[in-house]
Amino acid sequence: MKSATARRYATPRGSGAQRAADGRVVLLNKPYGVLCQFSADASGKPTLADFVHVPDVYPAGRLDADSEGLVVLTADGVLQARITSPRRKLAKVYWVEVEGLPAPAQMAALAAGVDLGDFVTAPALARAIREPPSLWPRVPPIRLRKAIPTSWLELTLTEGKNRQVRRMTAAVGLPTLRLIRHAVGPWTLDGLGPGLWREVPVQSRML
Repeated sequence: MKSATARRYATPRGSGAQRAADGRVVLLNKPYGVLCQFSADASGKPTLADFVHVPDVYPAGRLDADSEGLVVLTADGVLQARITSPRRKLAKVYWVEVEGLPAPAQMAALAAGVDLGDFVTAPALARAIREPPSLWPRVPPIRLRKAIPTSWLELTLTEGKNRQVRRMTAAVGLPTLRLIRHAVGPWTLDGLGPGLWREVPVQSRML
């Protein structure tokens, strides 16, 4: 059995690649620009297959190509459904670099729920934070405007609709420049650099 040590480019498939064990998940720090799927498409962007060489695992939830951070993968369809089920309201924590300095009213709006037109977001936890000390440089870097400062927010959501975080911050006047998913339920990015992954056990009480 492999240890839970983070690694890049594990044993290639077709050359003795190890299957994910029952009751375990693979945690990947997805880099910017990587599609959250194993199959390639016409865009030519890298996919999960370029980083995770564990057969028969699939992402439990999506993360846009222009977002970074934690992707949870599993070979267990029941576990995948438990992680993604809206009824379970599994918390997801995002670090968000935004354009501008958040005012109390903007933070209160993010926490209370934002009317995005097609739906109103559920109440969330929202707080201003310092730039995370463990943060890695984004490749390519974000585009900055010299006259406009940036700041970091931490948002904790229990839902995950398409482009939701970006739409929420834009709606309150704080456009998202960089978006990193730091945690899904009990799992975090801690100790994982971009493109690295580890396999960890799952206990029933965790979800």
